[in-house]
Amino acid sequence: MAKVIAITNQKGGVGKTTTAINLGASLAANDLKVLVVDADPQGNTTTGLGIEKKEGGATLYNALTQGVSLADVIVKTACEGLFLVPTDKNLVAANLDLVDRPQREFILDQLLAQVKDSYAYVLIDCPPALDLLTLNGLVAADTVLIPIQCEFFALEGISQLIDTIERIRESFNKTLPLEGILLTMYDDRTNLARQVADDLREFFQHEIFATVIPRSIKLAEAPSYGKPILMYDPRSKGAESYIKLAKEILENDQRNRQTQSAR
Repeated sequence: MAKVIAITNQKGGVGKTTTAINLGASLAANDLKVLVVDADPQGNTTTGLGIEKKEGGATLYNALTQGVSLADVIVKTACEGLFLVPTDKNLVAANLDLVDRPQREFILDQLLAQVKDSYAYVLIDCPPALDLLTLNGLVAADTVLIPIQCEFFALEGISQLIDTIERIRESFNKTLPLEGILLTMYDDRTNLARQVADDLREFFQHEIFATVIPRSIKLAEAPSYGKPILMYDPRSKGAESYIKLAKEILENDQRNRQTQSAR
């Protein structure tokens, strides 16, 4: 059964979608079957993986609100082993359409239950808002990955997100641990970036990933070509960093399994 990781931060522009695309591709490069769920109405993960938003095509919106099977929505990407639940602008209406539904927080979780036995990992790209779509993503998740940009306002809003995760733990009886906090858009040429990274490590300590994602023109360019960085420029620093992140997650999971089996 897949491990479900929600990638979320209500602050936009922190590398959330870039991480969903490129972590997904990097995990798939390890001969794993990976599903990325584009739960952001902007649909940037969908276009960033080269999937055309077709008029009348089934999307996450149809699965959430109209009873369409998630298996009928999933599409294969150009990246071997990487699959996508696409979305389009219609998804923005889901927050209203789901308000009066019973068990509205569990709809995505129920949809994923239909398919997740077929995957090793499911990555949910949540919208940059603490709305019903994000709530569905967090309830469906086993862990939470939080990208944080190495900038002056890095900690702005993070406490609110941590509070939301804690309320979900209490309300839905979930452990919902942090997969990790990922430092993104890091530029080691600036004192500010180094200072912010040091402050974040001091504040979050062991919850920070060892891997840091650099600020990279290639990473920014790749989505416009509909490709993850591994396909666009596999020798770039951005590609190298996401390969390292995938390896770090896989090693952490293996270590956790060994610890649990030893008990």
